[in-house]
Amino acid sequence: MTEFIPRNIGGKNCDLPLGWDKYPNFDYLVRTHTGDIDYPFEEVCRPELQAKILADDINVVNNVNVGGNVTASTFTGTINVQSWKGFDIKHPNKPNHRLRHICLEGPEAAVYIRGRLSNNNIINLPDYWKGLIDPETITVHLTQIGYTQDLIVDKIEWGQKIIIKSNNGTTIDCYYEVKAARIDGEQLIVEYEGETPKDYPGDSSQFSISGYDY
Repeated sequence: MTEFIPRNIGGKNCDLPLGWDKYPNFDYLVRTHTGDIDYPFEEVCRPELQAKILADDINVVNNVNVGGNVTASTFTGTINVQSWKGFDIKHPNKPNHRLRHICLEGPEAAVYIRGRLSNNNIINLPDYWKGLIDPETITVHLTQIGYTQDLIVDKIEWGQKIIIKSNNGTTIDCYYEVKAARIDGEQLIVEYEGETPKDYPGDSSQFSISGYDY
Protein backbone atom coordinates (compact mmCIF):
# COMPACT_ATOMS: atom_id res chain seq x y z
CA MET A 1 0.00 0.00 0.00
CA THR A 2 1.33 3.42 -0.96
CA GLU A 3 2.01 5.74 1.96
CA PHE A 4 -0.23 8.82 2.06
CA ILE A 5 1.77 12.05 1.90
CA PRO A 6 -0.38 15.21 2.22
CA ARG A 7 0.28 17.93 -0.30
CA ASN A 8 0.54 21.60 0.52
CA ILE A 9 -2.43 23.28 -1.14
CA GLY A 10 -1.51 26.89 -0.45
CA GLY A 11 -1.28 27.39 3.29
CA LYS A 12 -4.06 28.32 5.68
CA ASN A 13 -5.28 30.89 8.19
CA CYS A 14 -7.54 29.25 10.75
CA ASP A 15 -8.92 32.58 11.99
CA LEU A 16 -10.46 33.63 8.68
CA PRO A 17 -14.29 33.49 8.53
CA LEU A 18 -16.03 31.20 6.09
CA GLY A 19 -16.66 32.98 2.83
CA TRP A 20 -18.52 30.47 0.71
CA ASP A 21 -21.98 30.86 -0.75
CA LYS A 22 -24.88 29.88 1.53
CA TYR A 23 -26.68 26.68 0.65
CA PRO A 24 -30.43 27.51 0.65
CA ASN A 25 -31.83 24.21 1.96
CA PHE A 26 -31.64 22.39 5.29
CA ASP A 27 -29.07 19.62 5.40
CA TYR A 28 -26.89 17.71 7.83
CA LEU A 29 -23.44 18.96 8.77
CA VAL A 30 -20.62 17.03 7.09
CA ARG A 31 -17.46 15.87 8.81
CA THR A 32 -14.82 17.31 6.50
CA HIS A 33 -11.36 16.03 5.66
CA THR A 34 -8.05 17.86 5.07
CA GLY A 35 -9.12 19.25 1.71
CA ASP A 36 -6.31 17.42 -0.05
CA ILE A 37 -7.23 16.21 -3.53
CA ASP A 38 -5.61 12.82 -2.95
CA TYR A 39 -7.17 12.21 0.48
CA PRO A 40 -7.39 8.40 0.78
CA PHE A 41 -10.98 7.82 1.86
CA GLU A 42 -10.65 4.05 1.52
CA GLU A 43 -7.62 3.95 3.80
CA VAL A 44 -8.63 6.51 6.41
CA CYS A 45 -12.30 7.42 6.76
CA ARG A 46 -15.03 8.65 4.49
CA PRO A 47 -16.99 11.90 5.11
CA GLU A 48 -20.04 11.22 7.28
CA LEU A 49 -23.19 13.15 8.08
CA GLN A 50 -22.79 14.76 11.49
CA ALA A 51 -26.09 13.87 13.21
CA LYS A 52 -24.97 14.73 16.76
CA ILE A 53 -23.29 18.05 17.48
CA LEU A 54 -21.32 19.15 20.55
CA ALA A 55 -20.62 22.86 20.93
CA ASP A 56 -19.87 25.22 23.80
CA ASP A 57 -21.94 28.11 22.42
CA ILE A 58 -24.29 28.52 19.46
CA ASN A 59 -25.35 31.88 18.05
CA VAL A 60 -28.42 31.61 15.80
CA VAL A 61 -29.04 34.58 13.50
CA ASN A 62 -32.55 33.72 12.32
CA ASN A 63 -34.80 30.76 13.16
CA VAL A 64 -34.48 27.44 14.97
CA ASN A 65 -36.74 24.60 13.79
CA VAL A 66 -37.02 21.75 16.29
CA GLY A 67 -38.41 18.40 15.19
CA GLY A 68 -38.03 16.70 18.55
CA ASN A 69 -37.54 17.56 22.21
CA VAL A 70 -35.52 20.40 23.69
CA THR A 71 -33.75 19.64 26.98
CA ALA A 72 -31.87 22.16 29.09
CA SER A 73 -30.41 21.76 32.57
CA THR A 74 -30.66 25.50 33.16
CA PHE A 75 -31.95 28.50 31.24
CA THR A 76 -30.40 31.95 31.61
CA GLY A 77 -31.65 33.68 28.49
CA THR A 78 -34.21 36.42 27.98
CA ILE A 79 -37.24 34.56 26.62
CA ASN A 80 -40.44 36.34 27.55
CA VAL A 81 -38.83 38.59 30.16
CA GLN A 82 -42.13 40.47 30.66
CA SER A 83 -43.89 37.17 31.42
CA TRP A 84 -46.57 38.02 28.86
CA LYS A 85 -47.85 35.09 26.81
CA GLY A 86 -48.76 35.83 23.24
CA PHE A 87 -48.31 35.18 19.55
CA ASP A 88 -47.19 37.12 16.49
CA ILE A 89 -48.43 36.12 13.01
CA LYS A 90 -48.65 37.44 9.48
CA HIS A 91 -51.59 39.84 9.19
CA PRO A 92 -54.57 38.05 7.60
CA ASN A 93 -55.66 40.96 5.37
CA LYS A 94 -53.01 43.73 5.35
CA PRO A 95 -49.98 43.16 3.10
CA ASN A 96 -46.60 43.70 4.78
CA HIS A 97 -48.21 43.83 8.24
CA ARG A 98 -48.19 41.52 11.24
CA LEU A 99 -50.65 40.87 14.07
CA ARG A 100 -49.67 40.46 17.72
CA HIS A 101 -51.97 39.41 20.59
CA ILE A 102 -51.29 38.84 24.27
CA CYS A 103 -53.11 36.03 26.10
CA LEU A 104 -55.65 36.78 28.79
CA GLU A 105 -54.40 35.79 32.25
CA GLY A 106 -56.21 34.48 35.29
CA PRO A 107 -55.74 32.63 38.59
CA GLU A 108 -57.06 29.30 37.30
CA ALA A 109 -56.83 26.81 34.47
CA ALA A 110 -60.14 27.35 32.68
CA VAL A 111 -61.96 26.56 29.44
CA TYR A 112 -64.76 28.36 27.65
CA ILE A 113 -67.33 28.12 24.89
CA ARG A 114 -69.26 30.93 23.26
CA GLY A 115 -71.97 31.32 20.64
CA ARG A 116 -75.43 32.67 19.86
CA LEU A 117 -78.72 31.44 21.29
CA SER A 118 -81.77 32.19 19.10
CA ASN A 119 -85.37 31.00 19.52
CA ASN A 120 -84.14 28.58 22.14
CA ASN A 121 -83.48 28.66 25.86
CA ILE A 122 -80.97 25.81 26.32
CA ILE A 123 -77.18 26.03 26.02
CA ASN A 124 -75.83 22.51 25.69
CA LEU A 125 -72.31 22.16 27.04
CA PRO A 126 -69.78 19.97 25.16
CA ASP A 127 -69.67 16.29 26.05
CA TYR A 128 -65.93 16.51 26.64
CA TRP A 129 -66.53 18.94 29.52
CA LYS A 130 -67.67 15.99 31.63
CA GLY A 131 -64.66 15.04 33.73
CA LEU A 132 -62.72 18.04 32.40
CA ILE A 133 -64.35 20.89 34.33
CA ASP A 134 -65.70 21.45 37.83
CA PRO A 135 -69.48 21.97 37.36
CA GLU A 136 -69.58 24.16 40.47
CA THR A 137 -67.37 26.76 38.76
CA ILE A 138 -69.56 27.32 35.68
CA THR A 139 -70.30 30.98 34.97
CA VAL A 140 -72.48 32.37 32.18
CA HIS A 141 -72.37 35.76 30.46
CA LEU A 142 -75.36 36.76 28.28
CA THR A 143 -75.60 39.69 25.84
CA GLN A 144 -79.13 40.28 24.56
CA ILE A 145 -79.51 41.21 20.87
CA GLY A 146 -81.88 43.76 19.40
CA TYR A 147 -84.21 44.41 22.32
CA THR A 148 -84.55 44.07 26.08
CA GLN A 149 -85.24 40.47 27.07
CA ASP A 150 -84.55 40.53 30.83
CA LEU A 151 -82.48 37.34 30.60
CA ILE A 152 -81.44 35.23 33.57
CA VAL A 153 -79.82 31.84 34.09
CA ASP A 154 -82.72 29.76 35.38
CA LYS A 155 -80.66 26.67 36.26
CA ILE A 156 -77.71 24.51 35.27
CA GLU A 157 -78.56 20.84 34.97
CA TRP A 158 -75.90 18.21 35.81
CA GLY A 159 -73.14 20.44 34.47
CA GLN A 160 -74.34 19.60 30.96
CA LYS A 161 -76.98 22.14 29.99
CA ILE A 162 -77.83 25.71 30.94
CA ILE A 163 -81.46 26.82 31.00
CA ILE A 164 -82.01 30.50 30.10
CA LYS A 165 -85.20 32.36 31.00
CA SER A 166 -86.72 35.64 29.75
CA ASN A 167 -88.50 37.36 32.62
CA ASN A 168 -90.59 39.49 30.28
CA GLY A 169 -91.62 36.57 28.08
CA THR A 170 -89.91 37.75 24.89
CA THR A 171 -88.19 35.52 22.35
CA ILE A 172 -84.61 34.82 23.37
CA ASP A 173 -81.87 36.07 21.05
CA CYS A 174 -78.49 36.56 22.71
CA TYR A 175 -74.78 35.93 22.60
CA TYR A 176 -73.39 33.73 25.37
CA GLU A 177 -70.03 32.92 26.88
CA VAL A 178 -69.64 30.06 29.35
CA LYS A 179 -66.49 29.50 31.40
CA ALA A 180 -65.48 26.84 33.89
CA ALA A 181 -62.35 25.83 35.80
CA ARG A 182 -60.70 22.53 34.92
CA ILE A 183 -60.92 19.74 37.46
CA ASP A 184 -58.21 17.42 36.10
CA GLY A 185 -55.37 18.81 38.21
CA GLU A 186 -54.59 20.51 41.47
CA GLN A 187 -55.77 24.05 42.11
CA LEU A 188 -53.29 26.71 41.04
CA ILE A 189 -51.30 28.30 43.87
CA VAL A 190 -51.37 31.91 42.69
CA GLU A 191 -48.99 33.45 45.23
CA TYR A 192 -46.09 31.65 46.86
CA GLU A 193 -42.75 32.39 48.52
CA GLY A 194 -39.67 31.86 46.37
CA GLU A 195 -37.03 33.32 44.07
CA THR A 196 -37.63 31.20 40.92
CA PRO A 197 -40.39 28.94 39.52
CA LYS A 198 -38.42 26.03 41.02
CA ASP A 199 -39.76 27.14 44.41
CA TYR A 200 -43.39 26.54 43.40
CA PRO A 201 -44.92 24.52 46.29
CA GLY A 202 -47.40 22.61 44.14
CA ASP A 203 -47.09 20.04 41.37
CA SER A 204 -44.82 21.67 38.78
CA SER A 205 -45.18 18.72 36.40
CA GLN A 206 -48.53 20.01 35.12
CA PHE A 207 -47.15 23.40 34.09
CA SER A 208 -44.80 24.65 31.40
CA ILE A 209 -43.56 28.08 32.45
CA SER A 210 -42.34 30.29 29.60
CA GLY A 211 -38.83 31.59 30.20
CA TYR A 212 -38.05 28.86 32.74
CA ASP A 213 -38.92 25.43 31.36
CA TYR A 214 -37.90 26.37 27.80
